[in-house]
Amino acid sequence: MEDKIFANGFSFKRNEKAPDFVVGRMSIKVDDAISFMKEHQKSGYININVKTARSGNYYVELDTFVPSGGSKPKPTEVDDDDIPF
Repeated sequence: MEDKIFANGFSFKRNEKAPDFVVGRMSIKVDDAISFMKEHQKSGYININVKTARSGNYYVELDTFVPSGGSKPKPTEVDDDDIPF
């Protein structure tokens, strides 16, 4: 199992008093986040997950999952004539 890579510059907090449609608040420390994203980007993207620690607190972690085959499947082109609406 790989070590966790915490997403520097990102924090997530859930406010239990917020309305149900509000999941939480993401705070981003711009300089730290930009450095982190530049260091870990692949093809211009990073994926991060918001997780719950054993303590019940939330944390933001870099998603390092790579599907077998090493890349994402390419989308299939669809002809507009094939769409039923």
